[in-house]
Amino acid sequence: MWSILQPDKPYDDVRFRKYCSDLLKLVEGYLGQEVYEASPVNKSINLIQSVGQRRIEKLYNSAVRSANKTLEKSPLKSSSFYLKRFEVENRSYELDENKHTRTLRSNLDALNHNLDIFYFAEKLRYYCAALSNRFVTEKDYNVRFIKEIIEHIKQKDIGKILPISIYYRVLLTQENEGETQNYYVLKELLERHALSFPQLEAMNIYISTINYCVRQINRGNQEFLKEIFELYEDLIKKEIIFLNNELSPWHFKNLVVVALRLGKYEWTENFINTYSEKLPLAFRQNAISYNLAQVYFYQKKHEKVIELLREVEYEDVAYNLGSKAMLLATYYETDEMEPLYSLIESFRAYLNRHKDIPVNRRKNYGNLIRFTRKLTRIMPGDQSAVDKFKKELKETKNVASLNWLKEKLAELEG
Repeated sequence: MWSILQPDKPYDDVRFRKYCSDLLKLVEGYLGQEVYEASPVNKSINLIQSVGQRRIEKLYNSAVRSANKTLEKSPLKSSSFYLKRFEVENRSYELDENKHTRTLRSNLDALNHNLDIFYFAEKLRYYCAALSNRFVTEKDYNVRFIKEIIEHIKQKDIGKILPISIYYRVLLTQENEGETQNYYVLKELLERHALSFPQLEAMNIYISTINYCVRQINRGNQEFLKEIFELYEDLIKKEIIFLNNELSPWHFKNLVVVALRLGKYEWTENFINTYSEKLPLAFRQNAISYNLAQVYFYQKKHEKVIELLREVEYEDVAYNLGSKAMLLATYYETDEMEPLYSLIESFRAYLNRHKDIPVNRRKNYGNLIRFTRKLTRIMPGDQSAVDKFKKELKETKNVASLNWLKEKLAELEG
């Protein structure tokens, strides 16, 4: 690079590093400018500020009209839409101050109204995020004024405005899990208005909704498995799930599991074949082999499962745990006791070695290992041992592959 920049001079490390520093600043400026150029609304708001600073009064009205017109054309109606409305009203208010016409006409009501909508929606959004994190980390967050905001929303029509309405329903699904009507209202709102939110924000709302369904399934409401499938179908149809035109390998895996549990084997194979090219290249081959193995497992093609998984060590923890659990079940199904016991020991060692795996997940798979070993010791028809196993399984929380364990237990009982 130096020979291109300075072909007639000896290499100067200090000068070269200065070139690199200057180049980095230019690149950073370019990246910021790219974002600015992609937002006509921001450009129009800045125009209002610019004509105000220069006191070009002939352009005041046209600049405000242009900003409002550009804003109304935006398909996005999330909280950021109301923030932009507030910014337009705020710039307009400043123009009136420049003209000394504040006493004649004031837009303070509109200014405050849009600020309130933005603030309430964002407070609800991050309060919902705090509640969601609490399910995982058990950490409490201090979200100030949330009680007052919720009470205000209950009493005013402001609760009908889209971003507030959506996040209020997300909140209700988190705080009142037993009241499923809130979920169905939220699902309908998403079906109609999901594309009114920025893609990543819409995806996060769907994830919260899917997590509600998962908690319902954990409570025994198995009909919510179909709800998860329908939510994922909606995500695919609206193309919200393809962030940066890629499909997350974890959503890919979750959807395959849900579809297989619903018995949609042909649909699942078509899904893998159709959308695997959307997976990030670094994950693609492993994700394809793992999820095809899941299809074969549900179809009881055990030899193909072993062929795909036996020699694979996945870098991703979720895929690695799922792979080992699948192999564990496959070895049991095929009476391969020697590789089964070998896998039990290596699986246990893997869990003990990887302290970064969340505690609940380690418990899940630790209990799966323990119960699988106990399964191998029960003789068919030994009702006393089956009853004891069934009682212990029922009393134990956090067990991976619980449905498979129950299925195997039923076979021993029958």
